[in-house]
Amino acid sequence: MAKTVIVTGASRGIGLAIAEYLLKTSNNVVVIARSQDALDKLRQRNPEHVRVLAGDLSDLSLAQKGVDLAAKEFGKLDGLIVNHGILDPVMRLRDTNAEDWKKTFDVNFISAVAFAKAALPLLSTSKGCILFTSSGVSVGAVSTWGAYGATKAAMNHFAGQLACEEPNVTSISVRPGVVDTEMQRELREVHSSIMAKKDNDKFLGLHRDGKLLKPSEPGNVMAKMVLDPPRELNGRFISWESAELLRYQES
Repeated sequence: MAKTVIVTGASRGIGLAIAEYLLKTSNNVVVIARSQDALDKLRQRNPEHVRVLAGDLSDLSLAQKGVDLAAKEFGKLDGLIVNHGILDPVMRLRDTNAEDWKKTFDVNFISAVAFAKAALPLLSTSKGCILFTSSGVSVGAVSTWGAYGATKAAMNHFAGQLACEEPNVTSISVRPGVVDTEMQRELREVHSSIMAKKDNDKFLGLHRDGKLLKPSEPGNVMAKMVLDPPRELNGRFISWESAELLRYQES
């Protein structure tokens, strides 16, 4: 039976790859992102199984609108993948202000709370799954990435909190590895001179040597996870390289 999944940040990169895999396996998706055009193109290719909601993810009302859209159009909700996020401000703490950090938290974390809260009633009924796209920087500080890393660390904790409070829902925070996305391009072309040399050299080297993952690699794994939630990982932060994800990578 087809499942219904909400995917945020679905206009490109990992989010788009997740949506495309879900559609390839005949599931329904509600795709949410800022770019109306990119989402509309996805629906044009899959008019029966795609519903679109465009808007700024700092608008907390999008969460309930997305859940209501899934319920109205497909009658249920089986999964939520919180994949959206912004990297800015990429600068040292002394050069930022609290408002810069607040904006990052509003988009990356507070909106994730809103989506989870809105989705819980339906996901509890379906015994569904929430996946959060996290990052390695959530567990290891990187110079100039303070705001972004802090939001991802909060997200890891939030997944554990949901697991503690909502036993019928599987909640997992996933580190997808270093992926060839728009964010990586920004690091190389916009933020290269701001980051610490060792970090800049690392990302430049991964790109130069062709070692960035394709979005479809973690995207396909996360799509499989939301369709078949691994209960043993409930509440955990899991890295791409972990043994627990091998069965999803190999299947």
